[in-house]
Amino acid sequence: MIQVNRRNSFSRIITLSAAFLLTFTSSLFAQIDASAGDAAAGEALFKANCAACHKLYKKATGPALYGVVEKYDGDYEWLGKWIRNSTELIATGDARANAIFEEYNKTVMNSFEGLSDADISNILAYTNTEAPAPVVAKKLDTNGGGGGGVSNEIILAILGFVLLLLVAVLFIVNNTLKRFAQAQGIEIEEGEARKPLWKAFVENQFLVLVSVIFLLLGSAYFAYGWMSQVGVDQGYAPVQPIHYSHRIHAGENAIDCKYCHSSARVSKHSGIPSLNICMNCHKSIGEVAAETQAEGLSEYGVDYNKEIQKLYEAVGWDEGTQAYTGDTKPVEWIRIHNLPDFAYFNHSQHVMVAGVECQTCHGPVEEMEVMYQYSPLTMGWCINCHRETNVKVEGNAYYEKIHEQLSKKYGVDKLTAAQMGGLECGKCHY
Repeated sequence: MIQVNRRNSFSRIITLSAAFLLTFTSSLFAQIDASAGDAAAGEALFKANCAACHKLYKKATGPALYGVVEKYDGDYEWLGKWIRNSTELIATGDARANAIFEEYNKTVMNSFEGLSDADISNILAYTNTEAPAPVVAKKLDTNGGGGGGVSNEIILAILGFVLLLLVAVLFIVNNTLKRFAQAQGIEIEEGEARKPLWKAFVENQFLVLVSVIFLLLGSAYFAYGWMSQVGVDQGYAPVQPIHYSHRIHAGENAIDCKYCHSSARVSKHSGIPSLNICMNCHKSIGEVAAETQAEGLSEYGVDYNKEIQKLYEAVGWDEGTQAYTGDTKPVEWIRIHNLPDFAYFNHSQHVMVAGVECQTCHGPVEEMEVMYQYSPLTMGWCINCHRETNVKVEGNAYYEKIHEQLSKKYGVDKLTAAQMGGLECGKCHY
């Protein structure tokens, strides 16, 4: 039994020693090689570890990484040391490492000692990815998808059809009158037979009176309809000086509306976001993903990267030095939603007190490539909302007493904004 145990112990030692030697030799002779790397896996690693400071094709906080293997003559040993711990490599006095450190304002690069040789090989393989071919842009549709009025061609076609219809009716009436006279045995003198239809109509006072009444009623109807549209800009979608896609920001990236329009929480106005809010993200995002860029060009006719450059020009941001130049330009945004001066509306009261979602008034902004006025914003539209919307009283001590009194008055459990005084003229006009 003792001899068997000794044999088992000896074989176990041999096995462990072999495993150790195998691990040691594999780590000793493991090599970083971009040609053996997986670019697809490298892309995921790049986005997780490198994308905050680096871009492939342009300079950011750190240098552009496209072709970095060729740039450093395929020195994989040096690249591995730099990626894993650049601070340690700089401390050794390495000339290339210190040159990069000085060029980028002594910005310290994060250490990635947890990356294996295979991981680094994959990342370097991804840095050899060629830039995608440019996509041809198509014309941007600025109709907004909101109101979308009737085209001029359709209106002209309808008017032409009505004119032809009137001419046909005149001929039919004229022939009918002649047949009626012949059937009744009425002799029509030669002069009367040649009398124009319009002259016969004018001489008939009853027809003239009826026609005038219908003309006045019709004119009043169309005049009222036209005047009712004054100031109603539903579907209005102006072209802004810098294209901003709510579809990408509020939709795909799920950015809260109140992050940019922060004054909607505390102010009457929602406010136009200052450009420094844009730069909170776009200091690091100088270009969009290739798929997003291709989609913008092919589907919407927008070059998102050029629009970001417009932002940089406006705020005076130099991508090369990653610093502000101080040379700024104002952006003349075009207002979309605009109430008359005599109408009072408070965003904070609706957004914070009433808890109304932005989409209730502004529509599905998370789907809008071009922002447009979704709702008519008329007085009738507001009144209907007040009649249908219950007041949010839960956890709101301000409304407790008045809610209790008015609930008894109206005999209801929940009050609408109208029952709380939301239809009083002085609420919006004073």
